[in-house]
Amino acid sequence: MTRARKFAVALIQMRMGPDPETNFTAAVEHIREAACRGAEVVCLPELFRTQYFCQREELALFDLAEAIPGPSTARLGEAAREARVSVVASLFERRAPGLYHNTAVTLDRDGEIAGIYRKMHIPDDPLYYEKYYFTPGDLGFRAVDLSAGRVGTLVCWDQWYPEGARLTALQGAEVLFYPTAIGWHPAEKEEFGEAQYDAWQTIQRAHAIANGVYVAGVNRVGHEQGDILGNRAAGPGLEFWGGSFLADPFGRIVAKASHDREEILMGEIDRALIEDTRRNWPFLRDRRVDAYAPLTQRFLDAEPGHRE
Repeated sequence: MTRARKFAVALIQMRMGPDPETNFTAAVEHIREAACRGAEVVCLPELFRTQYFCQREELALFDLAEAIPGPSTARLGEAAREARVSVVASLFERRAPGLYHNTAVTLDRDGEIAGIYRKMHIPDDPLYYEKYYFTPGDLGFRAVDLSAGRVGTLVCWDQWYPEGARLTALQGAEVLFYPTAIGWHPAEKEEFGEAQYDAWQTIQRAHAIANGVYVAGVNRVGHEQGDILGNRAAGPGLEFWGGSFLADPFGRIVAKASHDREEILMGEIDRALIEDTRRNWPFLRDRRVDAYAPLTQRFLDAEPGHRE
């Protein structure tokens, strides 16, 4: 199959309310609008169906999970097929009783599932209690072919780990999508907020540079206290910082959203730029694959008798 030199992507930065059905309907409308604007691949934020429920540990919230394939993939597939656009969507997967994943589904423009990715790195921090809900992924890192191009998908906390980006890029991904739900603790924003956002953007730009690929961080926006099923998390909640962006293969920001508004951020993937960047900065050529075996160890302890 001969593909065009370029293809258009859309990053959906959206605000989530307490009603999952309302959020889903809004997401479908965003997909349709992005397709009308020329998008060929559309990416939604992490766990877009609901407010970010991992701010608390509550058994009843497991009822939000569903099978894959299931109702949400069927509806997303219909939207993709009608709009003739590929879709990346993050869902709360019920794999079996007591076994749940944070899973990104990639559907091609015919509405069929092209691939699934289960979030590999699971955080456990104040107001991000994901280890309570999600089993770490067991499918590895994956890139999939779509009608427009070859894409890789990782999820939120994965974006801090260069190993995941590398292994996905090595499978030929031309763009890495990171559906995301990340924000500021209100009490920390004034002192640390700017540095936190800068670090988030910088690490992903580094993935783009190191691998010679496009990287898309797709965040939600708005203040949330996990209003779901008539209940909410205690405390001040989280202010999701938006700031979704697309970086090119040399880490340059080619499109960036605001911190406080819903937006459909459009960008272009240029295969010629990937080729040109990698020719001039041949990091993949010069990798010492014979020397990286220790990366499979948790930590390299000093040898007995060695003093730092």
